[in-house]
Amino acid sequence: MSATAERTIAHPTTPATAPARAEVADPGPLGLAAFALTTMLLSLANAGLVGEAGATAVAMALFYGGLTQFAAGLWEFARGNTFGATAFTSYGAFWLSFWWLRTAPGLAEDAGSIGVGFFLLAWTIFTALMTVAAAKTNGATLTVFVLLTLTFVALTIGDLAGAVGATQTGGWLGLATAAVALYTSWAGVTNATWKRDVLPVWPRA
Repeated sequence: MSATAERTIAHPTTPATAPARAEVADPGPLGLAAFALTTMLLSLANAGLVGEAGATAVAMALFYGGLTQFAAGLWEFARGNTFGATAFTSYGAFWLSFWWLRTAPGLAEDAGSIGVGFFLLAWTIFTALMTVAAAKTNGATLTVFVLLTLTFVALTIGDLAGAVGATQTGGWLGLATAAVALYTSWAGVTNATWKRDVLPVWPRA
């Protein structure tokens, strides 16, 4: 019998001596940052400020807004946070589907403005429902969802009615949404790192 085997038998790992399970870090700041930066790029294009930002938003939608935010949602499931899990996995999937809509050959043309409008309408409804739940989180998160709902409303009108002005308004609202989401992410990671409330988020629960 080898010395390694003898040590293993002599000192078996028991529940009492097993290492404690490491706590899963809060994935919220990561998910919010992924959402904020992707939204910022797309909104710059929608607002008519930087048209080229729309192309970079498509790439960001796959890797950061989509995959990274979706992963953050799965970690929220592990933490037992139903709201965070539902929000991050859903909006991660939103960005992944947006990427597919913009990159799959012929798909955007087949959908047309009306198809995209109903796609946005579905997300408007979902976001409005999530806003109700967000009322019990904190003021920063609630503000993100209120602004995001208004953003989707404007973008939906823009596509369904062919109203360029509504799309541009949605772009400006999207920039405001991104700014608040980025602040909320910043507050989350800063407060966790400093281990005290440095930046307020105004808890409502």
